[in-house]
Amino acid sequence: MTLETPSLDQLQRRTRWRAAVAALVMLAGFALLLWRLHHLQVAQHERFAALAEANRLALVPIPPQRGEIFDRNGKPLARNEGVYVLEVTPALTPDLDATLNSLAELVAIDADDIRSFRRKVREQRGLGSVPLKWRLTDAEAARIAANGFRLPGVEVAVRSMRHYPYGEVMAHIVGYLGRISERDLQRIEAQDALGRYRGLEVIGKEGVEASHESELVGWPGWEQLEVNAAGRAVRRLASVPAQPGRDAILTIDVDFQAFVHELLRDKQAAFVALDPRDGAVLAMVSTPAYDPNAFVTGLSNEVWTRLLEDPARPLLHRALRGTYPPGSTFKPFMALLGLEAKARRVTQRFNHQGSFQIGQQVLHDRKSACQSGVDLIRALTYSCNVYFYQLGVDLGIDAIATFMTHFGFGSPTGIDLPNEAAGVLPSREWKRSFFKRRRDQQWFTGETVSVAIGQGYSSYTPLQMANALMILVNGGLGPIPHVVDHFRDRRSGAIIPVPRPPARFVPLDPVNVEAVLTGMREAVRVGTAARAFAGAPYRAGGKTGTAQVVSTQRVHRDADAADEQDHAWFIAFAPAEEPRIVAALIVEHGGYGGAVAAPLMRIIFDRFFGVEPKPEWESAR
Repeated sequence: MTLETPSLDQLQRRTRWRAAVAALVMLAGFALLLWRLHHLQVAQHERFAALAEANRLALVPIPPQRGEIFDRNGKPLARNEGVYVLEVTPALTPDLDATLNSLAELVAIDADDIRSFRRKVREQRGLGSVPLKWRLTDAEAARIAANGFRLPGVEVAVRSMRHYPYGEVMAHIVGYLGRISERDLQRIEAQDALGRYRGLEVIGKEGVEASHESELVGWPGWEQLEVNAAGRAVRRLASVPAQPGRDAILTIDVDFQAFVHELLRDKQAAFVALDPRDGAVLAMVSTPAYDPNAFVTGLSNEVWTRLLEDPARPLLHRALRGTYPPGSTFKPFMALLGLEAKARRVTQRFNHQGSFQIGQQVLHDRKSACQSGVDLIRALTYSCNVYFYQLGVDLGIDAIATFMTHFGFGSPTGIDLPNEAAGVLPSREWKRSFFKRRRDQQWFTGETVSVAIGQGYSSYTPLQMANALMILVNGGLGPIPHVVDHFRDRRSGAIIPVPRPPARFVPLDPVNVEAVLTGMREAVRVGTAARAFAGAPYRAGGKTGTAQVVSTQRVHRDADAADEQDHAWFIAFAPAEEPRIVAALIVEHGGYGGAVAAPLMRIIFDRFFGVEPKPEWESAR
């Protein structure tokens, strides 16, 4: 078979057809290109012009200055200080490890700094700059600047840093700032307040810093910058200044606070003093404490673990969250209930011979003043247990629980500090909800006897004890305790008052109140606190308390073990006629209230009233 060779004319026609097809394809391509150019340059001109403008502009938040915190006399408790901070931007650092090694040759960077830095890099997922070291000296900042050409991604920034001049003295009240966590972000978002935290890295974590965060934080501003292709700012086009937070002025006298803190420094103790006229907190001390400055830049895992595992629990705000059986400091309130319920008369006397039988058990009170002829005043003066055993049985737990709620026992006082403990006011209902097994839910008369003298399940904070005493000395009026007196505008200096909830009011017979206060005055004059307050140039009233930590019925109770010693309590008010201070003091495992807590309270009251200290009181320290 032979193949037919195409003619020249056929070849020419085929070539022309192919050229025409190619021309049509090229024409269609050019048409499509022209349409696309028209779409981008004409139809979408405004959109892409706006995008180009956005790429040329940057909107940068301006963090606000946080409000500062002062004591009642204007002494700074929390301030903002400008400090040099060494910062590294991982995304701009080709070799992060090599950069860190180079920086270690220029400034003192320890292992904790490196660990904290790497943790923050992980938290931020490598985005933005991360602080490596705070508070650079001028010389260190200069060395970094001189070597900046070989340290890409490294800069020295001037940052505002919180500083707490009084350290551990005010730690539990003022609190501290910490890095904004995921939980914080979720809470901020739920409050629709994300806009207030643009450009901010820290938030109040404890104390006033946390409870009054919304007043202290301020509002961020912004500035619109023109940037070049490298992302560097060329010029500022517009700006709105940040609004600083408000300053907080506290009710605390920091000199008085520091005095009490020093007095209790070597003890596990708590002290609360209130002004009964308005509920202002005059001092609130918890020892041991911690240095809040260490939290500002972030604690290392080792330091945090050490604080958590410290058996003295320095992180615990004992005055606000420590709960303890009140011991005999509960007796004035029991005495008042006895009078109000008409279960007792002031002059009614009992001859118990210092013993009380419940079931097969006999409870004794061997104090000579408590053997016979014991009336209400004598029972308070000498803290006669048997009187209150019988009173508790006569009243019953239901009446006790109902009455004591009016004095704030078993519920937070409402103070303007976070995470206040509620304590435990025992009752039948409480026991049924606390215990799961039915046989454990029954209430026994012996438990009522324990509650009547502040033992058993009873557990209250020092703040609750001071608050209850305030209501008592006020004849039933209970202002809400508070630590912030007012706020102040940082720009205008205008005073912004703090809205306060209405005071509680407990309807009480003034005659009954006066009888109980008389018993407390007698306790200081001739009773369980007489030795501590002998020679005081002012009249006071008070009640000692010794709260058992370990049951006396326990077979292996170690009387010499420090952690099995009783807690020492004292609650007091002065001057006796028109009180200007009511206070509660507890020394954990301190022993007898009259021998330990009362002498300490005398020293504190002497300081409050400007009495010169006496050498013989030094031993009480």
